Order: sequence, then C-alpha cells, then structure tokens
Amino acid sequence: MLEQLSVLSPDPILGLAAECRADPNPNKIDLTVGIYMDEAGVCPVFQAVRQAQEQLVADEITKAYLPAAGDAAYLSAMKSLVFGEVLAGDGANITAIQTPGGCGALRIASEVLAAAAPDATVWISNPTWPVHIPLMGSVGLKFKTYRYYDPVSHGVDFDGMASDLKGAKKGDVVLLHGCCHNPSGADLTLEQWGHIADMALTQGFTVLVDLAYQGMGTDLEADVAGLRLLANRLGELIVAASCSKNLGLYRERTGVALFFGRNAQVAEATHSHGLGAARRVYSMPPAHGALLAGRVLSDPTLRASWELELQEICARMIDLRTQLSAKLSEKTNQDFSFISKEKGMFSFLGLSVEQARGLRKERGLYMLDSSRINVAALNQQNMDIVIDAVASVL
Repeated sequence: MLEQLSVLSPDPILGLAAECRADPNPNKIDLTVGIYMDEAGVCPVFQAVRQAQEQLVADEITKAYLPAAGDAAYLSAMKSLVFGEVLAGDGANITAIQTPGGCGALRIASEVLAAAAPDATVWISNPTWPVHIPLMGSVGLKFKTYRYYDPVSHGVDFDGMASDLKGAKKGDVVLLHGCCHNPSGADLTLEQWGHIADMALTQGFTVLVDLAYQGMGTDLEADVAGLRLLANRLGELIVAASCSKNLGLYRERTGVALFFGRNAQVAEATHSHGLGAARRVYSMPPAHGALLAGRVLSDPTLRASWELELQEICARMIDLRTQLSAKLSEKTNQDFSFISKEKGMFSFLGLSVEQARGLRKERGLYMLDSSRINVAALNQQNMDIVIDAVASVL
C-alpha cells in the first residue's frame, strides 16, 4: 500500500531553512524561520522560565496525565493575560482548553466551528500564515480570502478588507491576527477593530483571533486592545493563543483555545465540544510547557521578571526595525520607512521572487520568495551585510 505514495514537496518555510542549514557558505544568513533570536543569534530561554523549570524539577512527584482541559493554573492565567482581569473574572462565560501549541488551539477551534456550523466559510487575510488553510481545512471548513496587505503602500488595505468582508454572513467565521500580522507586520488600528466589530454585529459572523505574539508588538496590553474591544462589543469570541514566542516555549508546544460565550450555557456546550475534539485529535495535553507557563504567570516574582525581559525583547525588535528602515532608505535612496511602522517579527522587503532567489544564490542571504524576513534574526554583526546585499539587487 505505502508504495502508492509520492514524495510531497517540503514546507516552503521549513524547507528553505533546511536548505540554508545545508549551505556550506560560511557567511550565510537565515532570515526565514519565525523564531526570536538575541544579539548572539540564539533563541534564548527566559530567566523566569529557567527558574520555573528548576522549581518544577524539584517539586514534581508524578508524570500522570493532566486533566483533559489542561493545567488549571495555566488556563486561569491565560484567561487573564488575554482578556484582562475584568473579563476573566466572568469565568462562567469563558472556557479554556490547553493545546499542543497555537496550532493545536487553531485545530480545536476549527473542530468546534465545524460542529456548530458544518457549512461555515472561514475568511482569511491575503496574505496569511501559510499553515492556516491546510490546518483548518483538515476538518472540512471552506475558505475565502479578504484583501489585507497593500504592497504599494506597505500597509493594511482596510477599504479593500472591509469591502470583501461585506460578503461574510451569519454562520461564517472571520479569522483575524491579534497583533504582529504574519507575514506582513502590518496591524489594524483600534478604530479599524471597532469597524470590524460593527460589521460582525450587523452581519452576524463569528470572529476567530489567532494570537501568537502578544507582548511582542507594543506591549502585553496594547497588543490585545483590539481583541478585548471585540469581546466587549460582541459578547462572543474565539481565540487561539500561543506561548511559543512571548514565553519562548517553542519546542514545548504550549497553547490554549479560549471560548468567550454569550452565557454560561453556551460556554459549557462549547467547552464540551472542544474537549471531545481534543480527545479525538491528541487525547491528553502535554504537561511541561503549561506547567512552566502557569508558574511564571501566576508567581509575582517570576511574572515581574518575565514581563521585564519581554519588554526588553520587544524594545530590541523595535530598535532593529528603526535601524533597518533608516539604513536601507539611506543606502538605496528608496523609502523603507514602513518597516519602522510595522509590528512584531516579520516584514516584506518588497523584492521580486527573482531578487530574493538571487540573494540566496549569490550572497547566502535566505529569505522567503515573497521577500518576507524575520527582523528578529538581525543583529549588529549581520545588519550591514544584509543591507548591502539588499541594496545590490535594487
């Protein structure tokens, strides 16, 4: 039977990262994979996470399964982190299921949506994270795209977005990036979030927010201001949140699916379908990352340490954007000021496919064909090299 299978093409991002690793060029630079790296080019472990891990090793006396929904401390802390203390205090209306990363949260959310509305169409931004459609489509959901990024202005085409979303009807789902849009870095303003809330109330569609970068755009509160506006206005919201980036728990696969319901009965029903889906898909949640995150978020000392380090990381990325924007503009006599206005780790440089591929071949500078780069992979050692390489094709 298995001989009937053909070899699939590699993932466009992971495959390119593998190509970079195999490149013998000693001066190669990898700007592809979306992980935060410090000035030394290392994806660091937060000090608070290190301390929590030491405590966990000392305290842990069992490797028995967690409860089906996940670790209670982690779930409670994530409700507060995402929705804020006021909203999270209304616990009867908010349910949470711990998942294997943000991908797991999206999958559980998709399973619940498919159970509630099997014919639902999910509206997804153009462009979006390339795994959104295959991941959510695996449960049978259909998709349409709405305009989002304007490559001419290097910002959000909100008029186009709003025009396209007029086609979203009751029973449909609109997927929004909570902050730090992947892959463009162009975020909605709070006013634009409010306009989407008006449309959802009028048209009756449901909103799903993919929240992968809270605290890495502006700060922990500002990055979820739009999400909280929707929750307040709509009374219903689904959030897929990840701790990979803002707690550095990439390999621990720590995420949560959050369901904000109109009342306790809806919340209970939603939670039951989420738990049923989790049982079918992965049975029981992984423990280690959630136990670490729960300790960090609920312990005042660890929490303060984590927040400070996260603020420093965010400030560094903003500084990298400022430097890259100014130096590229000066070197090329073209306007790259848009880079400094974007949020998070990603940005399109506006190069052609041929230019991006040429930089890989001639300079060992790896970026996606779309010229999307991970700004967090830049540092003071490679910044000028990257700028010279990009200028050479412009």
